[in-house]
Amino acid sequence: MIFRLASVNDLSAIKTMYKSIVDNMNQNNICIWNEYYPFECFEEDINSHRLYILEEDNDIVAACTLCDSNGAENDMEWENKEAKAIYIDRLGVNVNYQGKGYASLLIKNAIKAARDNHFEYLRLFVVVINQPAICLYEKNGFKRLDGIYEEKINESVTLKEYAYEMKILKKIL
Repeated sequence: MIFRLASVNDLSAIKTMYKSIVDNMNQNNICIWNEYYPFECFEEDINSHRLYILEEDNDIVAACTLCDSNGAENDMEWENKEAKAIYIDRLGVNVNYQGKGYASLLIKNAIKAARDNHFEYLRLFVVVINQPAICLYEKNGFKRLDGIYEEKINESVTLKEYAYEMKILKKIL
């Protein structure tokens, strides 16, 4: 199993994988992604060196971004607002590999990458109706903050999200 930064050569396979993920989420009434999001982000994520993939035998098993900021980061009461933090976003597992522990393996690799880059916290937001993702993050040691963040997508759509964080590195004095 290889954990690495995605390249432009991976873009087509990533989009194909996420198309299946979105279809699967919609079939399970978790209608939070669509034909635009997260697809519109992938090329910039690759060019900004923040899209990571988990790969086995040249097959993309899972992917996520690791971003050093998030638009809602200042709206939450983090354990330590001043700490150096990185955010997991757009985590997805190839539908052919779901339920086999690959999301947890992806998170473990993300934690290692964050530690290697001296981040103190790994943080994320998850839509409140995405129960499989909530279970995944809690199982992997993330702690939910109090409150709900509301992200207004457009006039008719507002996503309600929980914020999670995990301390991954002690601050070096």
